[in-house]
Amino acid sequence: MRRHLGQTRAGESQRAGPHLQSQPLCQLLRRLSLSLRGQKPAAEKSFPQQHGRLFREEKHYGEIMWLSQSRYNCYVTIIVNAVTETACTGSGFKEQAEQFFRSGHTNNWAVLVCTSRFWFNYRHVANTLSVYRSVKRLGIPDSHIVLMLADDMACNPRNPKPATVFSHKNMELNVYGDDVEVDYRSYEVTVENFLRVLTGRIPPSTPRSKRLLSDDRSNILIYMTGHGGNGFLKFQDSEEITNIELADAFEQMWQKRRYNELLFIIDTCQGASMYERFYSPNIMALASSQVGEDSLSHQPDPAIGVHLMDRYTFYVLEFLEEINPASQTNMNDLFQVCPKSLCVSTPGHRTDLFQRDPKNVLITDFFGSVRKVEITTETISLQPDLGILESRDKEDWMDEELIEPLKYAEQLPVAQIIHQKPKLKDWHPPGGFILGLWALIIMVFFKTYGIKHMKFIF
Repeated sequence: MRRHLGQTRAGESQRAGPHLQSQPLCQLLRRLSLSLRGQKPAAEKSFPQQHGRLFREEKHYGEIMWLSQSRYNCYVTIIVNAVTETACTGSGFKEQAEQFFRSGHTNNWAVLVCTSRFWFNYRHVANTLSVYRSVKRLGIPDSHIVLMLADDMACNPRNPKPATVFSHKNMELNVYGDDVEVDYRSYEVTVENFLRVLTGRIPPSTPRSKRLLSDDRSNILIYMTGHGGNGFLKFQDSEEITNIELADAFEQMWQKRRYNELLFIIDTCQGASMYERFYSPNIMALASSQVGEDSLSHQPDPAIGVHLMDRYTFYVLEFLEEINPASQTNMNDLFQVCPKSLCVSTPGHRTDLFQRDPKNVLITDFFGSVRKVEITTETISLQPDLGILESRDKEDWMDEELIEPLKYAEQLPVAQIIHQKPKLKDWHPPGGFILGLWALIIMVFFKTYGIKHMKFIF
């Protein structure tokens, strides 16, 4: 039977027990961390012999054989159990162990996919562009976003307002904007290209903007919307991707160390069926509907003639508008944004593959970006360097003094736009009102004077 680090046989309890308590378990964590990085720790002759079964030793305790990746999960389990079950129950050891196993991603990526063509699927393009706008607002740059749009609604001949895509019935929020960078468009959006982006198996000639250059410290957001069914999602009305193919692609990503944690969101009919086959670790999944349910549209617009968004994505984006880069809102709050009373369908989520508790996972861990901040107590002078300025011409220096300081532009008050009431339009009589009024006047005239008085009019 396997024994934890803090458990001993009866015959060696007096010999090993005090020695184990005197050796902090954080020393083991440090050794494990260094070994995984390929670094050798300094030799320590106090390293307990009872832990020799964890590391294959040679002549000295400090010289150990480095761990293989295949045995990493086993050792992680042993160390976690040791932290919680041995006599070393001090808060300091637990905090250090928790810090060691806490997610420490260093970069964020987003893959946003719209799989539908044709004008009546306008809402799917608006869904994807709205999520694109939100992740950019929270800090993920275009260089870390792969945007795939199966159709160009902004340039569709049926669009009454060309070069625009609206996500709200007031038609005041143009999510297409001037800075949208579409990486895969039209017939480039295929199942093959999508799987190649995820797994990294793309031709060498592919430009950098079309690559998912993630690593084992990347948190990835994957959002998909379109028409689907039980276990599949349609691409371009010509092909489909199954939940098995998607699960195998995520497993390849995990084996190739292409993500640290992954958040999968899908807005389609029977969306929960797409994450049923997932089996790779560190994946959290959300869907707009359960198996057997339809995902419904939202906000019909008479001027455009179609629905502008889907219900689930609309309420998710309304929730994200209240999030800022420093927000402490967690994933449990995101699970509750669209109850059945609002979505009509039943949203679902899956967290059994995810290592961390969702209440400890911030929304910005996936929708935001890592910001490197250096804290200092020193005073930093922002005055220009006089040595450089003296070398410049005096006239240039005067011109620079006259330049007004740069100011940040005010952000678009999107939250106010979403919650505001529709504008009251000026009242105009309907087209047949004037004609009916004239007919009424003529009828009253004939009833009062009769036909014999017509000769006085004409």
